[in-house]
Amino acid sequence: MDLFDKLKVENSVIGQYAADSEGYYIFPKLEGPLGSHMEFLGKTRLNWSINNYLGLGNHPEVRKADADAAKDWGLAYPMGARMMSGHTKYHEQLERELAAFVKKESAYLLNYGYQGMVSIIDALVDRHDVVVYDSEAHACIIDGMRLHIGKRFVYPHNDIEKLEKQLQRATKLTDVSGGGILLITEGVYGMTGGLGHLKDIVALKKKYNFRILIDDAHGFGTMGKEGRGTHVHYGVEDEIDIYFGTFAKSMAGIGGFVASKPGIIQFLKYNMRSQIYAKALPMPMVIGALKRLDMIRTRPELLEKLWAIVNILQKGLREAGFNIGQTESMVTPVILSGTVADATQITYDLRENYNIFCSIVSYPIVPKGIILLRLIPTADHTMEDVEYTINTFSQIQQKLTNKEYSTEMKSMSVK
Repeated sequence: MDLFDKLKVENSVIGQYAADSEGYYIFPKLEGPLGSHMEFLGKTRLNWSINNYLGLGNHPEVRKADADAAKDWGLAYPMGARMMSGHTKYHEQLERELAAFVKKESAYLLNYGYQGMVSIIDALVDRHDVVVYDSEAHACIIDGMRLHIGKRFVYPHNDIEKLEKQLQRATKLTDVSGGGILLITEGVYGMTGGLGHLKDIVALKKKYNFRILIDDAHGFGTMGKEGRGTHVHYGVEDEIDIYFGTFAKSMAGIGGFVASKPGIIQFLKYNMRSQIYAKALPMPMVIGALKRLDMIRTRPELLEKLWAIVNILQKGLREAGFNIGQTESMVTPVILSGTVADATQITYDLRENYNIFCSIVSYPIVPKGIILLRLIPTADHTMEDVEYTINTFSQIQQKLTNKEYSTEMKSMSVK
C-alpha cells in the first residue's frame, strides 16, 4: 500500500466536511483590525470568537511597541536557538517579570504554548513516573502524554473522589517503580469556562506525594487579583509546583512561559527539546510581550472592563433562560439541543441575518444532540453588543424550538 493512498481529507473526523464547509464553517477568514467587530465575507460582524480578552490585540500603544520593535530589531533577531546564539537580556527580563507576576521564583520563555506544554511533559516524566490528568485536558496536554512511555491515569472532569482513587493507583505503582507522580489540571477550561478545582486538588497533597502542573492559558491575565492567574484566584499559588501560561489569550500575542522554582526551570531549560532545537522567540514578540505585561500590571481598568462585560453577558443569558453550564470565567458557553445540521443552520443564520460571528461546536467535539455556542467576551465589547446578542439568541432559540431550521446542510463555497 502506498502511504498516500489513505491520506484523504474526507477520511478524517472534521475533514469529511471540507468540501462543503471550508472557507465558511471551517477556516473562515476574519479580516480588518482585531476587535469586537470585524469583516467576514465583506460584511461587518459582531465578533465573539477571538481570544483578545483585554483588548490588547489592536491597542494603539501595543501596536506602536510592536512596530517600533520590528523597526529596531527586524524579525530575524536573535538568530538561532537560545542555548546557542539566540539568548538576550530582553528574554531574561521578560522571564523575570513573568515569574514575579504569577508569584513564582523563576520562569522560562516558550516559543509557542502548544509545543511548550508537549515538551514540558516530555521533559518532566520518564517510564517510571505516572501522570494523572483531567478528562477534559487540552489537546496539548494529551499530545504531551503521547510521548510519555510510562503509565497515565485519567479521572472524570473535576471529580475529586475519582481523582483520589487514581492517585492511590499511581502511588502503588510508583512505590514499586521508584518513580514520581505528576498531576496535570487546567486553571480555566477553554471550552466550558469552568475552573479546575485547585483547592480540592491541593488538599490531596496532605495524603499523597505528587506534583501539580497547571495549564492556565485562559487564566493568565484574567483570573485572580490583578489577573495573576487562577492559582492566585484560589489562593494556592504556593502549592502549584509548575505554572504554565500563554501569550495567545490575554496578551493577544505569540509565545508562552513556564514558571516554577529555579532548580526546576533550570532543568527544563536544558531538557525541553522544543526549545533547545528551535529558534528563539523573535525580538519584536519579546518587546511586545513586555509592553503587554506592563499594561496588564498598570491598567487595571482593562481587567475591570472585561469582567463588567462578562458579568452582564452571563447574567443576561441566565435571566433569558439559557444554559451556560458551570462557567466561572470569561469563557461563556451557550448550550442548546440540536443536530449537526441545526448547528450549521444556526451558524449561517447568525452570520448572514444577524451579523454575529461566534464559534459553534457540535458532535463529535461535544456529545450528540448538543450544540455549544462559545462566546469570548473582551474589554472591547460594549453593553450594546451584549444586549443585541442576548436578544438574537432568544430568537435563535425560538426558531430551534419551532424546528424552523432545515435539516439540509447549507453549502457555502467561497473558493
